[in-house]
Amino acid sequence: MLKSYARQFLAVIFLLLVGCVQPPVSQPFKPTDNSAFVRVSGNQFTIEGKPYRYVGVNMWYGAYLGSSAADIGDRMRLVKELDFLSAMGVTNLRILGASEKSSLRDAVNPAINNRGEIEREDILLGLDFLLVEMRKRDMRAVIYLNNFWEWSGGMATYLSWVNNGEIVDPSDAKTPWPAFPIFTAQFYREPKATALFERYIHAITSRVNSLSGVAYRDDPTIMAWQLANEPRPGHKSHDAAYLPDYYQWIKKTASLIKSLAPNQLVSLGSEGVMGCLESPQCVLDAHKGTGIDYMTFHLWMKNWGWYDATKPEETFESAKKTAGNYIKQHIAFADKLGVPTVLEEFGLERDQGQFSPQAPTTYRDDFYAFVYGKIEQSCAEGGPLVGSNIWAWGGFGEAQHADYRWRAGDGQFVGDPPQEAQGLNSVYANDKTTITIMAKHAKIIREHQ
Repeated sequence: MLKSYARQFLAVIFLLLVGCVQPPVSQPFKPTDNSAFVRVSGNQFTIEGKPYRYVGVNMWYGAYLGSSAADIGDRMRLVKELDFLSAMGVTNLRILGASEKSSLRDAVNPAINNRGEIEREDILLGLDFLLVEMRKRDMRAVIYLNNFWEWSGGMATYLSWVNNGEIVDPSDAKTPWPAFPIFTAQFYREPKATALFERYIHAITSRVNSLSGVAYRDDPTIMAWQLANEPRPGHKSHDAAYLPDYYQWIKKTASLIKSLAPNQLVSLGSEGVMGCLESPQCVLDAHKGTGIDYMTFHLWMKNWGWYDATKPEETFESAKKTAGNYIKQHIAFADKLGVPTVLEEFGLERDQGQFSPQAPTTYRDDFYAFVYGKIEQSCAEGGPLVGSNIWAWGGFGEAQHADYRWRAGDGQFVGDPPQEAQGLNSVYANDKTTITIMAKHAKIIREHQ
């Protein structure tokens, strides 16, 4: 494994030598120095009054890798991942900060939280380790605290904890779509479930890092706390029944986080229009006057039926055009709200939908370059689209089974969550063409700082 790490790390060394990237210079900060926190100024992020624009990745499993437990942890790999990403110019990681022990088939196991009690302290110790290592590399974290989807337990699991185990599992053919989002949206109006969640928010924001001695709420490494991964107000077929509860939950939860961690930003984790009953007004209302500091949106051409990997010649260009319009639409929302926005999830599978790391990434590379071009244009014009996080960073990970499925007890994490094929959207450390595109984008973004 060490030989593999070393060989793949040479790819970034090559990029350094040819000038695609430059190693970032770490700027140490004092934990009590309020100027070191990421701020919002108009439609921009700033640090110490200077623009903060970033190239980021999703690495949901970072705290798991940081654990010292033999079944899930691999601190040597985590350090290699961070070195690799830092050398590329990546300065932002979007990380899972909560997981719930669940009866859902595809929920990650082990999980941090069980019925409101911390069951796996070692995973939080892993988050301690991750934050300390990120700080050494001048990286910032966006930590999401819940999940609308099943793969980390999430809102459906909270509901099951307070209603005698009742749950809807999206993997169960007896409860076809959209039964799951309709069920899960009940979370917003169930006070016992939201109270358990708020209890976790209190615990995580006040946690004192076991390695640095700094409380999470006082650590500028944490750019933002995020209410949840892709929280949806139900499903459009259900007549917006939970929309008022959704808005109220956003406002109440954002207010709570701000009262506990006033120096850190709060974001929603929204997909944008496609995750908000396909309603532009829903997006605007979810971000306006609710205590949310900046806007997020996600972009999934395949999941939303725009692109078919088995028919790329027929579907790719039209899907890319639709994606461009989606980006433009959300830039306009951010302009209207007067806040920055981040495309914090976007991805595409390998050619023909293959999972193998050896499969080509022709269309993914084209898509990444296209999206990055839109961000570069916004940054050059002083626009609100100022950052991105690819979904997802697989790095030095690899699928452990021939069918590319995740199984409980697997300790080798890639970017894809448990309900998806391991390798579906993962970018690995040996994806040289993709990494070159990301590194060049990072260099351009630095020029706009």
